[in-house]
Amino acid sequence: MKSMTLSVTDKRRLYKLALGLAIFTIIYNIAEGLISVYFGYEDESLTLFGFGVDSFIEVVSGLGIAHMVLRTQQNPESSRDNFEKTALRITGFSFYILVVGLVTTSLYNIWTGHKPVTTFWGVIISTASILIMWALIIGKKKVGKQLDSEAILADAQCTKVCIYMSIILLISSGIYQLTNLPYIDSIGTLGLAFLSFREGQECFEKAKSNKYCSCDHK
Repeated sequence: MKSMTLSVTDKRRLYKLALGLAIFTIIYNIAEGLISVYFGYEDESLTLFGFGVDSFIEVVSGLGIAHMVLRTQQNPESSRDNFEKTALRITGFSFYILVVGLVTTSLYNIWTGHKPVTTFWGVIISTASILIMWALIIGKKKVGKQLDSEAILADAQCTKVCIYMSIILLISSGIYQLTNLPYIDSIGTLGLAFLSFREGQECFEKAKSNKYCSCDHK
């Protein structure tokens, strides 16, 4: 269904739903960040702690997405504005800072032989995140297709990075919880750092152009 065949009422309803999904994503990332940082610190799990910090950075990105939905509702053909570009630059810069912190600390943990107290909560939080993020992707894709909105479809596709990070957290936390294997938490942290670096790069690339996502979202 293309947006040109939708009634004004249908379009308004779909954009309201798209905005609701964006706001839910922001609220969820705040909650996820608080819980992950708390348990990451308490359990001395750097991967979980870094995952929580990443969630806070995603809040800034989420504000830009919510603004984008409002902008495209008013004018679907409009280009990315200064608010969105600023949000992208702040997000990208924050990711780079996170990468430095994660890499430095993980290498230090490897050097000192540091091990988490437990990674139980990493397993729980990552599993919940995968399920919730996947549901959000499905919802955003459905709305994006109905509105024929490249911006919303791209946002749905780029949300997959959050799932990839959750998978890294799940694998590293799960392996450690089952085997108590040394360094696995630090290795998981380096995986998060790699994805964070890629996200930072993409944020700056998008801030310089009107493209929405380097991923194929057709």
